[in-house]
Amino acid sequence: MNIKNIAKGALYIALGVLIPLLFHSIGAGPMFLPMHIPVLLAGFLEGPVTGLYVGILAPVLSHLLTGMPPIAPIPMLPIMILELSTYGLVAGMLYNKLKINIFASLFGAMLSGRIAYGLMVYIMLVFFNIKMQGPIIAVIMAAETGIIGIIIQIIIIPVIVKLLGGKFVDGRSNIGSR
Repeated sequence: MNIKNIAKGALYIALGVLIPLLFHSIGAGPMFLPMHIPVLLAGFLEGPVTGLYVGILAPVLSHLLTGMPPIAPIPMLPIMILELSTYGLVAGMLYNKLKINIFASLFGAMLSGRIAYGLMVYIMLVFFNIKMQGPIIAVIMAAETGIIGIIIQIIIIPVIVKLLGGKFVDGRSNIGSR
């Protein structure tokens, strides 16, 4: 971690607060999954460590400033912290460290994040006796609600990464071709 990564991470965290605020103001937050995009971009463009801390801090700061994600009646904040930090970490690991193409890395990050989501629901049910759907049902319902956001992520994340200098499919960087 250097100052440049910290500053870029702060930008992604700010986007992770502002973009959802805009979507929630029109009642479209859960459908479009707006906090996922800055976290995924942080992982892809800045690496796994930045993706991880953006995935932790964006929902925490958003909750402190806006109350979203909520902690009651269903505690979405801890669920989203684990889910989003997993997205950022796995996207950064697969894409930057293992050099897997953007599409496979995105799929791996999205799948891992949903597994983390289900794991946190399970932990809440078993250890904290919080009344909510079981983990499999919760993950399915979240995916159904957020299907538009998932489709948007699949379309725009690779394009943004490519435009901002990332590798697309063949492993070659876009840097220098601009």
